[in-house]
Amino acid sequence: MESEIRILLVDDHPIVRRGLRAMIESHPDLRVVGEAGNGAEAIDAIERFEEIEAPVDLVLMDVQMGGRHDGILATKEIRSRELAPVVIILTTFEDDEDIFASLEAGASGYLLKDAPERQIFHAIESAVLGQSVFAPAITTKLAGFVRRPETSISPLSPRETELLALLSQGLSNREIARSLHISEATVKSHLVNIYGKLDVRSRVDAILEAQRRKLISG
Repeated sequence: MESEIRILLVDDHPIVRRGLRAMIESHPDLRVVGEAGNGAEAIDAIERFEEIEAPVDLVLMDVQMGGRHDGILATKEIRSRELAPVVIILTTFEDDEDIFASLEAGASGYLLKDAPERQIFHAIESAVLGQSVFAPAITTKLAGFVRRPETSISPLSPRETELLALLSQGLSNREIARSLHISEATVKSHLVNIYGKLDVRSRVDAILEAQRRKLISG
């Protein structure tokens, strides 16, 4: 590499960050310039480096962390910045929802924490060159969705899908709230999100659209 790659580590476990730092800094072209324990701290760190005109090139971001921002929200905010560094998700989670939400937020790749050292090094170097990088297991998942577009990933969260299935059975908001052990206000909030994701305006249209997409059974 012509110059070193400046990396920010974001993980809520200090012992994980220490291990990653030791591994990454064994590579002559990689340098860890900062660490953060959650998404909000990551955003603050990015801003500090911008202020001293020493921007971060790449962020290794965990998905599920405490604090005001999880990894996906932090990725979205970081990637919206003018001098946005590349973000690679590095996590133990390989849920479909996390994968696609991360990519939608602007992540350039998705790796698992049990990845071998050489795979992480290659991913970092490839990502800063504009390439997408995925763990083999994630690549297999993505290929499966490409081959079967009619069953592609749902835009709905598992709870939203569960709620919509109950709605299709004719249950009222109150009955759904009791069934899911949530408040009616939460049910209404979920419905608003469902309408937006499916681009519909009514309960009936939401059910019909979900059935058309095979998100729920007919």
